Amino acid sequence: MPTSPRRGTRIAHVGIAVRALDEMRSFYRDVLGMPEVPLDDADGARIAGLAAGESLVELLEPEQPESPIARFIEKRGPGIHHICFAVDDLDAALARCRDAGLRLIDETPRIGAEGKRIAFLHPSATGGVLVELTED
Repeated sequence: MPTSPRRGTRIAHVGIAVRALDEMRSFYRDVLGMPEVPLDDADGARIAGLAAGESLVELLEPEQPESPIARFIEKRGPGIHHICFAVDDLDAALARCRDAGLRLIDETPRIGAEGKRIAFLHPSATGGVLVELTED
């Protein structure tokens, strides 16, 4: 089976926490002209995907009051929640993070909203930014 070419690290998506998914979706879709991309809901959030070139914007509305997105909005208000970088080899990237002594939220990959393997790095290890890693 041939392997796909290595693409290097790139922005996969930016997750934006919102109070009202439908209201914000119309801004990105109707005003900015970004086409919708179907995504599954995950981690107690309703998720709307919008294409921004080769990257996505994920709008994240809390479905449950104790979900990570609900807690984020309660503490910080709506806004950028995380940035997701696509890497060629998620397991190798996590190993490099461990070797560098970085704090991981997900010690092992799990399945995310796009049906891809993902893992989060703790903001304390990344300059205050919640970073998600995924692989294509």
